[in-house]
Amino acid sequence: MKNTVTIEKIENTILKEEYIKVGLKTVIAVLTLKNSFEIIGTSACVDPNNFDFEIGKKYAREKAIDQIWMLEGYLLQSK
Repeated sequence: MKNTVTIEKIENTILKEEYIKVGLKTVIAVLTLKNSFEIIGTSACVDPNNFDFEIGKKYAREKAIDQIWMLEGYLLQSK
């Protein structure tokens, strides 16, 4: 299993998570990795009346995690 990236490996790279509400309907997730690299994911709803911070956090984090998958895959491919 050396040539795979797992969700456990991805989760293990994360040192800190921060979530920020911006405007009326946007959430930004900032995931700081153990090497101090910061990954940003965003989410937003169409109608501010439907805004739910927890749901926004979930989707913003998922988008940030997708970027870590890509970076870890690139790193693995480069070895």
